[in-house]
Amino acid sequence: MTKIKCGDVILVEVVFSSGVGAKSRPALVLSDNEYNRSRGEVIISGITSNTNRLHIGDTEIADWEKAGLKLPSLATAVIQTVKKDRIRKHLGQIERTDFSLIEKNIAKALGL
Repeated sequence: MTKIKCGDVILVEVVFSSGVGAKSRPALVLSDNEYNRSRGEVIISGITSNTNRLHIGDTEIADWEKAGLKLPSLATAVIQTVKKDRIRKHLGQIERTDFSLIEKNIAKALGL
């Protein structure tokens, strides 16, 4: 895969929180570009098309089509670190206005 940048929307194989099984899911790269260049992993926010459940820290992605998503979606406050070799595909780039709101909502959920 080419360079991974903060704000990229990717398709990544994520391990279920139970630790058993994995599935390819869209995700948003949260880690900054220096971190991404210097490490073998990236920090991601999960993306879901289940827009009926808006939990604390979740953010509706207004420009979901520009981000390369097939359906209206939410960026969640479910944050993971994943190895770069689990990234399957680059889908798109999140719009700056969406990313700013996502950052704000995740920071609030983390008490930052």
